[in-house]
Amino acid sequence: MRIVFFGFQTWGYRTLKALIETDHNVLLAVSHPSSEESYKAIWSAPVDDLARKHGIPLHLTETVDAETIDLVKRVEPDVVVVNSWYYRMPAELYDLPLHGTLNLHDSLLPRFTGFSPVLWALISGESQFGLTVHRMDDGLDTGDILVQRSVPIGPTDTGTELVLRGMDLIPDVLEEALSALESGTAVWRPQNKAERTYFHKRSERDSLIDWNWSAGDLERFVRALSDPYPPAFTFYRGEQIEILEARVSDAGYGGTTGRVIVQEEGGVVVCGPDAHRGRNRGLVITRVRSADGVECGGEKFFRRGGYLTGRP
Repeated sequence: MRIVFFGFQTWGYRTLKALIETDHNVLLAVSHPSSEESYKAIWSAPVDDLARKHGIPLHLTETVDAETIDLVKRVEPDVVVVNSWYYRMPAELYDLPLHGTLNLHDSLLPRFTGFSPVLWALISGESQFGLTVHRMDDGLDTGDILVQRSVPIGPTDTGTELVLRGMDLIPDVLEEALSALESGTAVWRPQNKAERTYFHKRSERDSLIDWNWSAGDLERFVRALSDPYPPAFTFYRGEQIEILEARVSDAGYGGTTGRVIVQEEGGVVVCGPDAHRGRNRGLVITRVRSADGVECGGEKFFRRGGYLTGRP
């Protein structure tokens, strides 16, 4: 099987590594140029260095331009494999190989198309996530599915743990997909468009805590934004603080949304839209990071009480 690979960052690195370790014939690797910003990225990994180390011809580009398409045409691949490529591909490229282009997406399509699907799945309260190999078409993560694997989301899993678990699926899922193409046994399953959900790219603003959420939702939110992701943050006494660890309270608490109560071995925040009715659990904040970067236990940090808010 003659393969051209497109990818970037750690997902791309792990995919190219899997292709190399299973002795697939990678004719060309295409990646984005590394920069100071890319090395600072959350999941940075040198796809270009891996290609060079194994003598794979390398093409670095920001977009799929005429030169890129010409290079792919020249090597005449049987299939293009894509993982973590940041720009849309034209049909001239993804339809070029005999078997088309396979894209690896870290969700159970058609749900959680778009960006940061693992984090959004955890935040949304899903019981599982997974990895999908699908055929690229003119939509975003909308092509027919070839292989799909699911992974359960546990009650204490963090976003980082789930991302790493998803990456561990790459070798077996990729090998199954390529073997099916090579043997002529591939069965394609169209996606049900009615079940499709799309999530936007996350920014710093998306880590701001909304204290009108339930304690259960907030606890998952904190777990999803685990290191190295930008952590969940809020404001306390005029300063921005980061919430690093939290759990749902044992007791129910009433009062005003965002009010801090020092109980249950941590700072308990009364949360939820009906906090004044006293029917909700609170969020027990067990570890925080202050504005000056110092980490502290919740009970000690919130000993003066007060309120947590969405602005200074």
